[in-house]
Amino acid sequence: MFDFSPPAGADKATLHDDLLSAADALTAGEPDAIANMANVSALIWQFLPDLNWAGFYRMVGGELVLGPFQGKAACIRIPLGKGVCGAAAASGQTQLVEDVHAFPGHIACDAASASEIVVPVIVEGRVVAVLDLDSPIPARFDSADRTGLEALVGRIASRLV
Repeated sequence: MFDFSPPAGADKATLHDDLLSAADALTAGEPDAIANMANVSALIWQFLPDLNWAGFYRMVGGELVLGPFQGKAACIRIPLGKGVCGAAAASGQTQLVEDVHAFPGHIACDAASASEIVVPVIVEGRVVAVLDLDSPIPARFDSADRTGLEALVGRIASRLV
């Protein structure tokens, strides 16, 4: 059994560094993408405060399909270009949204969500999934989260296909 615990009172950069190390260790050598997504979702839920959803959408047949996550039941399918997840998948760029209610075409799977960050998972030049984090706190995510989550996804992307 693994015992990964975020340090009490750690700053955001330390939490992201420790999350990256834990995810790297937990997914190293495991070839099953779904198992890796499940464990990474659980680690994010454990390490990062003030979330109400953390998980993955997988690219299947030209659309995003719900993958492993932590939080309330979620939308199952998201077309490319629709909502924050669809925008990240279509553009291949991280979407950091301080106020989801101001985002054109936002898909409200959980009405409590106020801010969101979505990082595309890119392998061999193509988006294979997105990592989606939601928070009930407006402007919860910032450049430190973007940097930390992009580093995390970059490190483990090949383990998610």
